[in-house]
Amino acid sequence: MYLKNKYIFDGLFGLERETLRVTADGTMSKKPHPFGENKYLDRDFCENQLELITPAFESIDDLMLSLEKLDKDARAALRDINEYMWMNSNPPHIDSENDISVAHFTGEKMFKQDYRMNLERRYGKRLMLYSGIHFNFSFSGQFISSIYDGSGSIKDFTNALYFRLSKQVFRYSWLIVLLTAAGPVYDLSLDGDGLSGSGFDGYSTRRNGDKGYWNQFIPILDYTDLNSYVRSIKEYIKKGILFSAGELYLPVRLKPHGSNTLEALVENGVEHIELRMFDLNPLSPLGVFREDLEFAHYFLLYLTNLPDFEFTPELQETAVKNHQAAARYDLSEMTINGYSAEDAAKGMLDDMTEYFRDFPDVLENINRQKEKITTNNRYCVKVYEKLIDDFQSEMLKITKKNGGGSNV
Repeated sequence: MYLKNKYIFDGLFGLERETLRVTADGTMSKKPHPFGENKYLDRDFCENQLELITPAFESIDDLMLSLEKLDKDARAALRDINEYMWMNSNPPHIDSENDISVAHFTGEKMFKQDYRMNLERRYGKRLMLYSGIHFNFSFSGQFISSIYDGSGSIKDFTNALYFRLSKQVFRYSWLIVLLTAAGPVYDLSLDGDGLSGSGFDGYSTRRNGDKGYWNQFIPILDYTDLNSYVRSIKEYIKKGILFSAGELYLPVRLKPHGSNTLEALVENGVEHIELRMFDLNPLSPLGVFREDLEFAHYFLLYLTNLPDFEFTPELQETAVKNHQAAARYDLSEMTINGYSAEDAAKGMLDDMTEYFRDFPDVLENINRQKEKITTNNRYCVKVYEKLIDDFQSEMLKITKKNGGGSNV
């Protein structure tokens, strides 16, 4: 029903892209973060894990222009210190965990370093080397106002809208994984010290699979409403099972207005939704293709129209298992909810085709996504063919061409 609303395609779009800084020979940089307090060029877990953070824009075209500008600025600065951005979600060769330096903070930001050291003790540092892309979306104020039904406050109405959407995204995140996975090959040193060479263990995206970026348990949250959801996260923190809400490694997050805290989420309300399952795509100079972000936008709009449901513990566990199943490489071996992954994906894409039947540009995008499945022309297949013979050297070539100071 929302497609009849003239504001339905309006919104704000933002992106965060993580990459590891490496030297000219492909080893991880040991130099301090070179960008100071630049809020658009930050770092994540590691001192050498550069995070490009775009502002929010009213179009994905403007978002991509901003990412391109940030990428260009970062490469120019890295050129001066002979460094590059490693354009793969899987890290380069690691001699040992001593190569991995936790991001260094001082003064009033010292708590960030303490938090990272807690993560190191719980998970080890290798897990934190996985890099990816987070896609942020918010509906326009005009759209929310136009569908507001007048019952309760508009803040509560907005929170409920995003909250329902977050459940749908979590439940169907496997489709984005299936369509955008781009990390099938890795350096064997990711498995332990003393190992080297190209590794492949059946994943299309290691960071999304069961060996990737997950908690050591499946968090079961209370999805009755936003307040219950927040309380259930706080309960895990109170028991010491999570250090903070930032340690909740699930495919989707709700972000508040103001500071990124659970308290702000309740007091200020939801500002945007964050999708966290995108791999860095080494086939793209910027690590992501515009059409995949456009599809993610259409996917969110489609999910917004689906009826609400009770997100039981069983469904939450199934959602995680489906997400991890979609991270496998071989389509013929994947099952989603008991169906072949190919049939499940075609079913959802067909439903989207019917939903957007009056929008030719959207249908063109959906058809390109279908072709990835029907012809098995997924990114992961192309990346596998490029990197399987020598992950380290082939990725260094790509990195120097697209992720650093000079072309090769």
